[in-house]
Amino acid sequence: MRNRWLPTFLVASLSFLTGGWLLQRALPTAGVLGDAELFQDVLTQVEANFVDSLGEDALFRKATDGMLEQLEDPYTVLLTGEELSDLTEATTGNYGGLGIQIDVRDGGITVVAPLPDSPAERLGIQTGDVIVEVEGNSTAGWSTDRALGTLRGAPGSMVKIVIRRPGQAELLPFEIRRAEIHNRSVQRGTLFDAGIGYVALSPVSETSSRELAAEIESLRGQGMKSLILDLRGNPGGLLEQGVEVTDLFLDPGQEVVSTRGRTRGSTRTFADRRPQQWAGLPIVVLVDEGSASAAEIISGALQDHDRAVVVGTPTFGKGSVQTLFPIREGAMLKVTTARWYTPSGRSIQRAARSTEEQVDQVLRDATGVVDTALAADTAGRPEYSTDSGRKVRGGGGIVPDLIVRRDTLTQSERAFVTALGADFARYRDVLTSYALELKDKGGPPSEAFSVTPAMRAEVLRRLRARGVEVPDSVFAQSGRFVDEQIGYEVARYVFGRPAEFRRRVGDDRQVAKALELLRQSPTPKGLMELTMTTAAEGCRQGC
Repeated sequence: MRNRWLPTFLVASLSFLTGGWLLQRALPTAGVLGDAELFQDVLTQVEANFVDSLGEDALFRKATDGMLEQLEDPYTVLLTGEELSDLTEATTGNYGGLGIQIDVRDGGITVVAPLPDSPAERLGIQTGDVIVEVEGNSTAGWSTDRALGTLRGAPGSMVKIVIRRPGQAELLPFEIRRAEIHNRSVQRGTLFDAGIGYVALSPVSETSSRELAAEIESLRGQGMKSLILDLRGNPGGLLEQGVEVTDLFLDPGQEVVSTRGRTRGSTRTFADRRPQQWAGLPIVVLVDEGSASAAEIISGALQDHDRAVVVGTPTFGKGSVQTLFPIREGAMLKVTTARWYTPSGRSIQRAARSTEEQVDQVLRDATGVVDTALAADTAGRPEYSTDSGRKVRGGGGIVPDLIVRRDTLTQSERAFVTALGADFARYRDVLTSYALELKDKGGPPSEAFSVTPAMRAEVLRRLRARGVEVPDSVFAQSGRFVDEQIGYEVARYVFGRPAEFRRRVGDDRQVAKALELLRQSPTPKGLMELTMTTAAEGCRQGC
């Protein structure tokens, strides 16, 4: 679930700058005419006469960068090196490595969890282990990027690491053969009471539809009767996979999305091809300001066809399609080639004069206390109809059927975070070291443990032992926030990531609302009627 202390602007900015992507296969290229002679004349003069010596290759690269910048489209970019590798990993989910999730805590590389059936899991590496050496080099002071860059490598290659394990005096050496690791876009689901299943999807990669179908079938086998599909923070991904995921929930012939561009093949309509497997399954889709592109295609199509209820905050609003064109070995050009539209005809692209203005819109919609401003803003956007005649709007992301904002920090909690200031990282280190010490001592006895005043006092003592001064009154008034953070950290390192997830669910307003709706609605139709009644009641009280 989401930490309440995480600044929302980081989430939105991350979605915009590194995500918000929607890719499709390359289209046939067409010739482009331009004033080549003018360009060549300028290039010749600059190369010969500019005060600083610049080679022709450097000038061509600068000209390329300048041309792309002048398009004023942040999604049309030349990808090389690490940027291209990151995109490849995001779209395929594959990389060469050990199969561990890590975090930098207390100056060390801490194992958050080994991935299932990975080299790390098979050799017995555990949550809470601290990697103190890699290939004979101390990891003290390493960043996460450096750790990942060193631990990853070609499948089949070897790497030597040394681990410090809580509760053991001796260091543990490992020699691990790297393998191709598949980072699933669909993690293991959870089954709540009343047969309500929960599955999160992010990003939309090559195997998303297959993984999602398998996870839903697994939950169905455990007795799942309704579904929460979490698309929050999903930055997008592959166009075809966005269509395939949506295809799981619609009937043959129903439109999923249409695209419109000026090149051959960029204007087309994608429709559902296969009968859905779970026609009577009530579905709530969770979205937020970090849901973009392919995630918006999925939520928009399910909303337009009245197949799911969308809950959360308005999505990012990225309604364009990018295509990858190979330029040379090690370089790809990502070009915006089309705009996409939901089945009702909506473009969800936000109308903004700059990237900064779009981010401001996203943040305002996500963090507003009441919905009056959102309702007034939405009223001026184009209106469309779902299959049942419900009114939906274009031009500003996918507006959920039911607006439910995440819990935010209280004034007292903000005062605590402000008091920590630059020492916030030390606070996180204290939480981790305390959790690992509790793991070493064999407690708490159950993942349903309560955070006690003594545990909170111990965290404060450890903070002060590290030179972090927080007034007693400020710390005391942020007790709920601190208790939550202690609970999450202890659950993670003592009982594992699934236990941490289950604990966070209890503090997640959006999941709580989804559970409330599904507990009362055994059918898709009943779910939709209940949601519309709830939304109308909310408007009478504030929008």
